[in-house]
Amino acid sequence: MRYRSIGRTGVEASVLGFGCMRLPTLGAPDKIDELAAARLINEAVEGGVNYIDTAWFYHASAFGQAGQSEPFVGRTLSGGLRERVQLATKLPQQLIRERSDMDRFLEQQLELLKTDHIDFYLVHGLDGDAWKRMKELGVREFLDGARERGLIRFPAFSFHGHRDAFPLIVDEYEGWAFAQIQYNYMDTEFQAGYSGLRYAAEKGLGVVVMEPLKGGRLAVNLPPEMKAVFKAREETWSPAEWALRFVLNEGGVSLLLSGMNTSDQLKENLAVAAEASSAALSPDQLATLDSARLAMRARIKADCSACRYCQPCPQGVEIPELLSALNSSSMWESKDPWLCGYTKIKGKAPACVDCGQCEEICPQGLPIRRHLKETTALFGG
Repeated sequence: MRYRSIGRTGVEASVLGFGCMRLPTLGAPDKIDELAAARLINEAVEGGVNYIDTAWFYHASAFGQAGQSEPFVGRTLSGGLRERVQLATKLPQQLIRERSDMDRFLEQQLELLKTDHIDFYLVHGLDGDAWKRMKELGVREFLDGARERGLIRFPAFSFHGHRDAFPLIVDEYEGWAFAQIQYNYMDTEFQAGYSGLRYAAEKGLGVVVMEPLKGGRLAVNLPPEMKAVFKAREETWSPAEWALRFVLNEGGVSLLLSGMNTSDQLKENLAVAAEASSAALSPDQLATLDSARLAMRARIKADCSACRYCQPCPQGVEIPELLSALNSSSMWESKDPWLCGYTKIKGKAPACVDCGQCEEICPQGLPIRRHLKETTALFGG
């Protein structure tokens, strides 16, 4: 395992962090397969991983509710792993209405995680408007106070907004330890993008990368044109390894988060994390990733990462599943609803009442309602 410093914190973190948003489940998002998931976390720590990331919302049955990820992580780490890892979770700013809510959530999270402190406490999912609101509610003073009381070691934030807002958030609070951004070889210009990554790094902040595999879509079920790009190379790297190496090639990145839910995924990621380093990819290898990017972009219709922030829909529309079916149809040039996974979806697009709630909360900024209409036109109701 390789390690890098997180900004100016002095903390040396494994370049591979364990993200707890996509743990193995037993048929429902809020039903974590605790035996399998605990085994994975233990294997990861034994393999050198020392950074665990969770959040209030992860593995919840409905948006806004407390998920099962934090209590699961608390139980798993309490068996002796807590002292071996840096623990990160997030203040759910989407649910904050007044200053006292911040203290209340932090107290609950400390209890759920069975710890007396959180190493990295992120303000979750900021964009320009959310940052303005949280500033006015006193989040900077809250973070300073929580750190003085020893409840958190380092404040940080995750970003899901337009790139113009990113430097403002970086600059308006001196206490940030790092910025967490979405970054992969498909998303170099999305949200904070490469320019935001460099801005944060040059300001002395760490950079933690989420979605390095774009919700797994850069690892499996690639279109034929994209597979051909990698197959033509002499390296024996899998598509997932190409994607992880791209992120770790950037020296400004402190670590990347991977939502591993199988032992095979963990082993592959550990192998990459033991070998990949910054500035290691050749110009020819970077050109290969450019070719793969162009091949994928030519096919994808709905650039959804399946984060499930849009769920549950008030009308029961299963948005991520429908967008996945739409993309499958485009990538595989098929209108077969069974092959594209459409037939098993219960909440189909005709139930949509065009309220727009999903688009307001979508971190990717997708025109979801338009895409839903496309699925109906393609597959029927």
